[in-house]
Amino acid sequence: MRKICFVTGTRADYGIMVPLMRRIADSEEAIIQVVATNMHLSPEYGMTVNEIEADGFKVDRRVESLLSADTPSSTVKSMGLTEIGMADAFDQLRPDIAVILGDRYEMLAAASAALIFRIPVAHLHGGETTEGAYDDCIRHAITKLSYLHFTSTELYAQRVIQMGENPERVFWVGAPGAENIRKEILLPLEEVEQFLDFNLGNRYMVATFHPVTTQPGEEERQTTAFLNALSTKIKEGWKVLFTLPNSDTGGRRVAELIKEWAAENKDSVKAVASLGRRRYYSVLAHSSAAVGNSSSGLIEAPSFGIPTLNVGDRQKGRAQGASVVNCDATESSIIAGLDKVLSPEMKEIASTAPNPYEKSGTVENIADKLLHYPLNKQKTFYEP
Repeated sequence: MRKICFVTGTRADYGIMVPLMRRIADSEEAIIQVVATNMHLSPEYGMTVNEIEADGFKVDRRVESLLSADTPSSTVKSMGLTEIGMADAFDQLRPDIAVILGDRYEMLAAASAALIFRIPVAHLHGGETTEGAYDDCIRHAITKLSYLHFTSTELYAQRVIQMGENPERVFWVGAPGAENIRKEILLPLEEVEQFLDFNLGNRYMVATFHPVTTQPGEEERQTTAFLNALSTKIKEGWKVLFTLPNSDTGGRRVAELIKEWAAENKDSVKAVASLGRRRYYSVLAHSSAAVGNSSSGLIEAPSFGIPTLNVGDRQKGRAQGASVVNCDATESSIIAGLDKVLSPEMKEIASTAPNPYEKSGTVENIADKLLHYPLNKQKTFYEP
């Protein structure tokens, strides 16, 4: 029986993979294994490993790796600790295949460890570009360390093939997160407000802002510009629900600024470390817009028919639909972008705009390949 190991480091990648993990767990053809690392094991980021277990999954190994700092040095050390921990996890679990999503540094460490153990890697969301983050390079590196590739668009599948990956092992399946939304049972807004102990009302935005890691030293300026622009909307009666940034280099300073601003505007702003998958989808569904620089604004928010304001360069180069408005990371540009994204015209456009990341049968197609595709641990560079 095939042992399929899911490696997860953040609330984001776990939330996207949950339906796929359930599909594998319910199969009689495989044994599911779960390794939780990085932000999942940090109280600062909501100790979200508890959410994994609350969903009914056994966490087979916990790999603690996150240092209490966000400098380049601490990030690299966290990568090293992740790789050491993954060595122990893979040595004990001996999976037949490891499933890795995305482009974060702990996933690069996990993929590197899998390579040495000769464990084939199935990579989700390869071939994408995000020019404003070092994640862009990490994603492509994971592609070269991976055996099976599940891409969110046809263009991204072609990019993976351009990198020398055999087309027979590259599958355009769509984004799992976009499909998940269609199947998620959403919560009433009142229930989420009770959890938050905060009244969102019917005029609020969901905001997420991460550091642009290819622009070190810009964290404070860009975050301040974003918050100042949002302040103009607060004065007009809008409210903001902030989900705090990931454990990227520079992320702690961004989080500090957001929390200070939220405290100064406590009647209009709520900042949380983690909402959990269902609550996050629910607040998105009831909101007027998603704003900031998270990939969720491009990949998931369009499926709710709400507009997105994409700020700055972090997601630059990523495919997007007509519901997305782009602006520079300056206060004046963000204010203009907010005016547009919150307009009735943009609301109407977003309500019918197709999501380029949606494709039918995403989870089933991925699961079928994980369960049945022949696993040859040797691969060669593909040249057409």
